[in-house]
Amino acid sequence: MARPALELVDLRRHYREGEARLDILVGASLTLHPGDTVALIAPSGAGKSTLLHIAGLLERPDSGEVLIDGQPTLEMSDDARTRLRRNSIGFVYQFHHLLPEFTALENVVLPQTIAGYSRQEASARAQELLDYLGLGARASHRPGELSGGEQQRVAIARAVANAPAVLLADEPTGNLDPRTADHVFATLLALARGSGLVALVATHNLELAAQLDRRVTLRDGQVHELG
Repeated sequence: MARPALELVDLRRHYREGEARLDILVGASLTLHPGDTVALIAPSGAGKSTLLHIAGLLERPDSGEVLIDGQPTLEMSDDARTRLRRNSIGFVYQFHHLLPEFTALENVVLPQTIAGYSRQEASARAQELLDYLGLGARASHRPGELSGGEQQRVAIARAVANAPAVLLADEPTGNLDPRTADHVFATLLALARGSGLVALVATHNLELAAQLDRRVTLRDGQVHELG
């Protein structure tokens, strides 16, 4: 079997709220191999966003380890974590966070140029992704000229523009109507499975979650597999 693309090992994270200690993650572990699509289903406040932030190297755990393609990250410097996050991890949020002054194409080009790709390479890759996602004809439109579903598909294209090993999505369809959500979710899954990347998707939508390979939840600060 291929080496795991993402390993979360015995993660622990707590916060202080006044004198109270809130234990959010208490030995949470999860292993995902290339091509895995996993739904993270849990009630608000259970720690889904914390788990995704730690998995995406946006936040450090109190203890435990995050391995990206077998590479430990806990002791990495902030600069090294930033480089790894930029090249190996893609993020999709409930709100698209596109830059309003740039076109759809430019929004997808930008992370590639930051990563060192030439403008020509980045533009060709961006157009290819937008074509794949059914947005080729909308490439020159700014976010304000796109529908909510179109904006979120541009956000997905931006997230995978640097060919990451891991895609983390936090309620990616939570702001969309059911029909649009179905279309965006299907697009995300097709892209993940077609490219072999790992997709860890936090969602409250059980119908959409059922389309993924696995479903897990957070209970008492630990990850549990669901049937």
